[in-house]
Amino acid sequence: MSAMSLSASKAKAWSVHAVTASGVILALLALLAVLDGRPQACLLWLGLALLVDGLDGTLARKFHVKTELPNFDGATLDLVIDYLTYVFIPAIFVYRFIPLPEYTLLPAVGLILLSSLFCFCNVNMKSKDNYFVGFPAAWNVVVVYFYLLEFAPWLSFVTILALSGLTLTRVKFLHPFRVKAFMSLNIAVTLLWMFACAWLILLYPLNSTWLVAVWLLTSSYFVGVCLWRTAREWFAADE
Repeated sequence: MSAMSLSASKAKAWSVHAVTASGVILALLALLAVLDGRPQACLLWLGLALLVDGLDGTLARKFHVKTELPNFDGATLDLVIDYLTYVFIPAIFVYRFIPLPEYTLLPAVGLILLSSLFCFCNVNMKSKDNYFVGFPAAWNVVVVYFYLLEFAPWLSFVTILALSGLTLTRVKFLHPFRVKAFMSLNIAVTLLWMFACAWLILLYPLNSTWLVAVWLLTSSYFVGVCLWRTAREWFAADE
């Protein structure tokens, strides 16, 4: 391979890292939106960060980033940014915008932060077929439901307790960009879900019945896939 080809390959690899690193700017914008009292803007920035996170792994594998830049750990870069956008800023969002029962706000936010550390440090966080094992600390997704559906305070608190507990289980959660089975369908449903989310956030507090229906149907798809994959493993273990 010529020196020019090597240089172009490394440039592509660095570009992938730049895409990943852009997540920290999106995290900053989301945090500033929280501080400015703009929940919708915060959720939209977090949504954009989620989209970037879904794409950068695919780009990293396509351009052989680990081979081209062996001395730069893109996985660590990704984890740092993910903790900010999946966990830390959503936890601050809960503290600032989500009503919880009296005396439960700080414990709930602390539980989000602490339970997610286990997820991020768990070397077995993915199964062999690339499903997440246990709740994958996707609090950036959870807060969208809290905000748009306006959960009662006790229901939000119970949901936080339940999802934090699921972090320690072997329940399977879909990674739409890594699971090979039905990948095209998974990605299509994910993009439709994100589109519906973004539109509902922009319209809030108004809504559209058909748009809510699309959002809930795509949400049900993810729940169904997770239950199916978990049940399949349980039945296999009993045989």
